[in-house]
Parts: sequence; C-alpha cells; structure tokens
Amino acid sequence: MPLLAAVAASLAVGACSLAEPGAPPPVVRTASAPNPAFTGGVVATSEPEAATAAAAVLDAGGNAIDAAVAALLALAVVEPQSSGIGGGGFMMIHLADSGETIAIDFRETAPAAASPAMFGDADFAIASTSGIAVGVPSALAGLAAALERWGTMSLAAALEPAIRLAADGFVVGPRLGDSIEAGVRAGGRLAHEPGNPAYDEARRVFAPQGRPPAAGTRLVQPQLAATLKAVAARGVGAFYDCADESGVARALIAAQRAHRRGRPELAGRMTCADLAATAAVGPTLRAPLTGDYRGAVVRTMPPPSSGGLCLMQMLAMVERFPLDDGAAGFGFGAADTLNVMMDAMRLCFADRARWMGDTDGRPDLPVSGLIDPAYVGRRAASCPDPDPADDAYCLLPGQRLAMVRAGDPRPEAGQWRPAALPRDGDGGNETTHVSIVDRWGNIVTATATIESLWGSGLMVPGHGFVLNNQLTDFNLRPTASAADGTFDPGANDVGPGRRPRSSMAPTILFVRDAAGRERPVAAYGSPGGATIITTVFAITLNLIDHGMTLQAAIDAPRLSLTGAAAAATTAIEAGFAAATLSRLAALGYRFAAPAPIGSVQAVTVDPLTGRQAGGADARRRGTVIGLQPAPAP
Repeated sequence: MPLLAAVAASLAVGACSLAEPGAPPPVVRTASAPNPAFTGGVVATSEPEAATAAAAVLDAGGNAIDAAVAALLALAVVEPQSSGIGGGGFMMIHLADSGETIAIDFRETAPAAASPAMFGDADFAIASTSGIAVGVPSALAGLAAALERWGTMSLAAALEPAIRLAADGFVVGPRLGDSIEAGVRAGGRLAHEPGNPAYDEARRVFAPQGRPPAAGTRLVQPQLAATLKAVAARGVGAFYDCADESGVARALIAAQRAHRRGRPELAGRMTCADLAATAAVGPTLRAPLTGDYRGAVVRTMPPPSSGGLCLMQMLAMVERFPLDDGAAGFGFGAADTLNVMMDAMRLCFADRARWMGDTDGRPDLPVSGLIDPAYVGRRAASCPDPDPADDAYCLLPGQRLAMVRAGDPRPEAGQWRPAALPRDGDGGNETTHVSIVDRWGNIVTATATIESLWGSGLMVPGHGFVLNNQLTDFNLRPTASAADGTFDPGANDVGPGRRPRSSMAPTILFVRDAAGRERPVAAYGSPGGATIITTVFAITLNLIDHGMTLQAAIDAPRLSLTGAAAAATTAIEAGFAAATLSRLAALGYRFAAPAPIGSVQAVTVDPLTGRQAGGADARRRGTVIGLQPAPAP
C-alpha cells in the first residue's frame, strides 16, 4: 500500500456519529474508545480546563496559535507544578496557507552573570532548590510574540480564561493533590527552608495547613490572578520591567536570591537587566530539524533541545529493520523490536551527553554531523566489523551492545578517548504538552515546563507563580577540556545567556501526496524529562511501523532507556509480555519496576479527507475537544 494511503488508514478514527451543528463541542476523555472525526478544529491537552479554554477560542473564530497560547496560560493556573509564567518552552507551528513550519524557542536563559563553575560543589538536590538554578523566564515573552506574529487575538484576550481560573478557582483533581502532597513531604520541593518568604509562599498558597487540599476543594489564586491582570493591562512589560507599577519583576529578582540554608553562594544571579533583555529580544525562531523515515517527513525541535537530534538519530538507526514484520521476529512489543530500540537509545544518549547543547552559545557543535547518514551508519550499522574503539557498533537483534561511548561526528574527527560522560540534565519530569489543529489546518504542538516538580520550589511572594530550576539542566560541573586524549566541547556547560539543553521535542509528521506536496498528518509531544525523547520515538514508530490508530499509539505501553552505560536501567510500563522481558534480561538489560512514562497529547489530520482527530493520555487527565464548523447562514 502506498505510504500516503497507509498512514491515512493508520490514523483513521473509528466510526462515530459527529456532533450536530450548534451542539456543544464533545469532550473525549482519554480511553481506548474511538474518537469522533471533526473538521472545525481539535484540542488535546493534559488538563480539561485548558482544553475547554482552547476550544472556546477555536469556537469563537480564533486560530491554532490563539488557542495554544490560551491553553498554555490556563495550564499555568491548573497545572502549576509542571509549567507556568516562571518557566519556558518550545512551540512548533505549521501554517496551512504557506506550508511553512516554524520552531519557536522560548527556553529560559542563564543570566549575564552566570559562569561554568557557578554551582561549585553543590549536588543537584541543593543546587536545584536554590535561586542559582532559576533561568530567566521566557514563557510570557514567547507566547506574546507568537500571538503578535501569527495569532488573531490580543494577549489580554488570551489571558482571560487563565485569569478566570485563578480568580474564581477550579476544583483540585487527584494529580495536583498528589503533587502537592509530594511537594510538602520531607525532602519535597515545597518543604525546604521554613521561615524564608520565597520558600514559604508556595506552601501558603497550595498547602496552608501543611497538607494537600481535600478532594473537591476549589483552589483560588488571587495573587496569580492579579499578576495576569497586570500583564493583560500593560503587556509583558508588567512582568519583565522592574520599573512597572505591579512590582512583579522586582519581586521576582528578590525571590531568586533565596538559597538553601548556609549556602549564600547559591543565590540567583539574575538582574533586572536580564529580564529586560528577554522582553526586548523575545523568542528565537528556528528552522525545524527535518528528516525522512520510511518515506514520511519528520519535523521536530532543533537545539538547544536534544530531543529532535536524538529522534532523528534513533529513527535512522532502526530504519533498516522490518519493525512491522512479526514473521521476521519484529512487531510491536517483540523482543527484537525492543532490543534494537533500546540500543539505539543508548547510542543516542552517549552522543547527547557529549555533543548536544545550545548552538547559539556554541555554534561549533556538530549538529549536521550527528544526523549525517554516514555517521549514523557507522555508529549503528557497522556490521560485521564493529569497532567500539572507533565509535562503530553493530546494532542487531539478539545481542546487546556491551559498552557504548560517544562518537565523533566532526568532519575533521580524529582518534580521541573521552573522559567519563557527564551527568545528564533533565532531572525533572514535570512538564506539559498541548497539540491543536484549527478549522483552516494550522497546527501547533508545544511543550512548556518549569523543569522539576514545583520547579525550584521558590514562589514569587505576593505574585503567585513558581520559578523554574532550569539552569540545573546544564552540566553541574564544567566538562570542557582540550587535553590530549580527553577532548570534550563542554556542549552543555553554563555560560552567560546560554540556554540549558532540553529534551522537549514537539514534532509534526508529514506525508507526500501524488504531486510531492507535504501534508501534515500528526502533531504530538510529551512531558517527561529525558524520557520525552524515547516517548516521541515510540509514538513515531507506533504510527508509522505498527500502523496503530492515534489513541492506540498513545495507550500502548512504553519503555525508556536514557543512559549509555552498561549498567543503565530501562524504565518500563506494565503491559509487555513477561517472556519478552525475560529474554531481554538474559541479554543483559535491566528493568525498573513498572511506572507511567510521559503523557502524550496529539492531533491528526487525514491527508485525503481533511478530517481531524485527537488523542490524549490517560497517564494524566488528558482531554480532547473537537469542533464542527458553524452551519452556513
């Protein structure tokens, strides 16, 4: 079957009656039941209140960019443990009229006073809960810029749902309640430094009695509402300008100077000038990474995210295997399929630790070399003559690579021996994702974060938002070295104005029609720290190789191996056959106890009919809302 038809069939939705014109848009909560098809737009988010906000924007005539901004701002209120105006993120936009796809980078940046050794001897737990971990928040600047350039509504209008949710409150669901409980537990990010206002503030807002709200409690956040109202009234300057009457920026700078007891050197280094520069410069527009996989076109996030580079590497590594062929020993969940997937993950994460980082701060990083077919072929398809000492491996089912180290993708590469790989960043799984398509076919897929659960644990007193701890996604200790035999570029070392390496990978999948034109068919992404990379990889294989419907691709069990070391443990979900895992364990793979991985929110468009559908993840409170176009007058 031609790829176009095969992908269209695999993304087709089950036969369901469509909503009558004028009826309320149906809500499809995550489940294995088939989703209806729509033509007026589809929203998929991790919380129902955010989905409702975005759907209302689409229903009122807004486009996908408008709806995505409204959804992300609503999530800042109802999912404060995962994202918010104190953080940042990435957005991919596909414009139906021009066919253009744009990557928007509103990742947090290191302040001008940042330095490679600024964390000193602090471990991750101490550094990531001190002000020194707080990157300059870029979320509001990025969302406002996206609206101004591609949206149809004002920032004030996009803020209205979030303001209502903060001022009037919303019912606390189980996930937020559990997150608050985890935060206030001993060692949690809401449990540190009693008596320090910047640490006390989040406890006062979310756990005033020292425990999470009771089930059914309505959480009202008047101070956050006031902050959002100030931004609605005066624009992003209310957040980024220390002279603004709201006092938000001044309070933010004061809050990030907090530090764990006895460690004043871990106070934040951000200044009013850093905030002003972020507002003045705005987000960075980037060309998506683009590659082919089995005839489909994959567009995903470039650096400073490592997610897109790893996705491209891993797809290229497994493309030579018939992953859809059960008769050949492959197929979804088969030992041979999982075997090659896990070793592709190990090879990617070895390269990630050595070569991936912010290419604005380090323009010499070998981005094109990392996904060059010759390099990837040498890394993973050097059969029958592998030579790990020369970065060449033989990736084959039925065997496990004994050891994996970073390769050298530079054109001038010579022999070198790396020192021990640095600690990978992305210690936090608390991120969020939205995917939206509108009635005109514009698509947005966006991931936003404050990094760890409750970010740094610091809330700006009087203003209601949590500050990120993104700077601990940099190497805690600088790794740059030019010593003979141990070259390391320090790709993810801290530097003034640099962005920490991320794993976030909003992705759009295209197929080519008979005329060679690219048609978007799916947009997706996930939270999950470093497991974002492996989750997006799995979804791509599920859709293309395993022919799953969208919801089945999301519901299917996942595994994630995010370390290159021989002793690295694979995170895994329940649902894989015990005999399969036993066979893989015999090869040397180690598995953690089953636990949920990621939370995918996705939309699809049938390239033949234009019908739209969505899928959301039961691993959180994922929600899909679809709309039909209004009837003609």
